[in-house]
This record gives sequence, structure tokens and C-alpha cells, in this order.
Amino acid sequence: MPGNRSRALVQLGPVTLPAAIGRSGRTAFKREGDGATPIAAMPVLYGFVRGDRVRALPTALPMRRIRPDMLWCDQPEHPSYNRLVKAPFKPSHEEMKREDGLYDVCLVLDWNVSSRQRNRGSAIFFHLIRPGYQPTAGCVAVKLRDMQRLLRFIRKGTVVKVL
Repeated sequence: MPGNRSRALVQLGPVTLPAAIGRSGRTAFKREGDGATPIAAMPVLYGFVRGDRVRALPTALPMRRIRPDMLWCDQPEHPSYNRLVKAPFKPSHEEMKREDGLYDVCLVLDWNVSSRQRNRGSAIFFHLIRPGYQPTAGCVAVKLRDMQRLLRFIRKGTVVKVL
């Protein structure tokens, strides 16, 4: 969106929606911790859902129910960098079962997942938005009703583009 680098449009096939992106805007040179969203066509791999908060979602996308021990490693030097790990886990990580609801529906985008490089950025997810389109740490975020609408059409490999 003009004048706000942490707002953008996200495109999935023929559908374009408003989204929040990283606090640092978009970048072609994504680095771990830079707060930017990669400029890339990112296929969806699979998703997570907080089954205790969100009812069953009609989708062909493989979805996993979030458990309290699910974490995502964001420590570049660790062998599990940019991978799902289980608690207890001491290296730097994100909790998947968040209290703020952002990951109540969380799709894993293939950014630095299939072909991993240290410090290229981790946990680039397509998840739910904070009120007022507040910036993310580099993810793409949309409203719950938009996510619910999109999930009917998203399959493994559906490409997410940030415009």
C-alpha cells in the first residue's frame, strides 16, 4: 500500500487481498531477523491450526493441529534451523501455540524450507493478522475471514505472492 511499507497486497491465483507484511517492508535480500518479507513467489507447503480455537476448515491442504510442545527453530547455527522442533528446546525458537491468536491458522510458505541456507530467514508464514494491520516480523498476515475463504482453494504448491 502506498506510504506504508508494512502493508501490501497478497495474491493467490486470481484472488488479491490486503495484508500486513514485515515491519521493514519487502526485500529481495532476506536475512534472519531483518523484519522484512521476501520478494518471492512462495508455494504453500502445509499448515497448522489451533483446533481449540478454530473449527475444522474445509481445505485440501495438509493441516496439523498445534500442540503445546510445537516450536519452530530460528537459530541459524542449529541443525534444525527453519524446522519444526519439539519442546523442550533451548536454542532460539518461536512457539507455535501462541496466546495472541496469530497462528490459530498458520500456513508454512516455502521460503528457505525445501532448500535451506543459514541466515536466509526462517518461519515465513502466512498467518492471521493483528488488529489494524500491524506489521509482522516478516510473515504475510490476513484477516481470519479472508484466510477461511482462501483455504477452500489452497492446495500444497499454491503460490503466494506479495505485491
